[in-house]
Amino acid sequence: MGKIELKENEVIDDLEYKGLKIIQNNKWFKYGIDSVLLSDFAKNMKKNSKILDIGTGTGIISILLSKKTECKEIIGIEIQEDVADMARRSVELNNLENKIKIINDNILNIENYFPLEYFDYVVTNPPYQKDNSGLKSESEKQLISRHEVKCSLEDIIIKSFKMLRDYGTFYMIHRPERLVDILYLMRKYKLEPKEIRFVHSKAKEKPNLVLIKGVKYSGEFLKVLEPLIVYEDNGEYTDEILKIYSKERK
Repeated sequence: MGKIELKENEVIDDLEYKGLKIIQNNKWFKYGIDSVLLSDFAKNMKKNSKILDIGTGTGIISILLSKKTECKEIIGIEIQEDVADMARRSVELNNLENKIKIINDNILNIENYFPLEYFDYVVTNPPYQKDNSGLKSESEKQLISRHEVKCSLEDIIIKSFKMLRDYGTFYMIHRPERLVDILYLMRKYKLEPKEIRFVHSKAKEKPNLVLIKGVKYSGEFLKVLEPLIVYEDNGEYTDEILKIYSKERK
């Protein structure tokens, strides 16, 4: 591990996966299980592939995919300067500079950095709330992380289509209540939905997340995978979640 100087309110958290660690700020929006689930959902990537991580935040998905795949290059793009700086230092902390690059910019400007159809895969854990919905009492960083104030769902899907090679793959995690919007926009912009998987906190509860896979220019066929259950009725992680976290039941 590299030696990295921490800033005010920052801590180093252990990702408990192949020795990876991440820098987080205790006063900002931290990564959640959604990023971990997305990195596992997207892990079956071809060797030497190029990955674009839209809205990388602290870099959690990029860092996990660097060890879950045999990819050649991961580009994480993050609009917030100090959050992007934290992601950059996390990359250095894990000695992953040769594989991961963090860009501080809006996804709307991605074409200034790479030619069209450059990437094999796109992964994104975007803001879940529309710009005009929900409470907005959060801090600016929480607001940008949770609401579509800097770019919309449609912006993300358009840019993903443009940057993916033909038959490249798009992975997203989002809220089930936005599923109609997501599937409509994916089909509109030729990222044909191929798989969806609903995530439930417990088996008898309604889903609170949905994992989605799409393929650019693919044929029309959608497979609904079996639900992913996070907790047993007693509050312990299910076997599948323990496996994703590389943990054993105590």
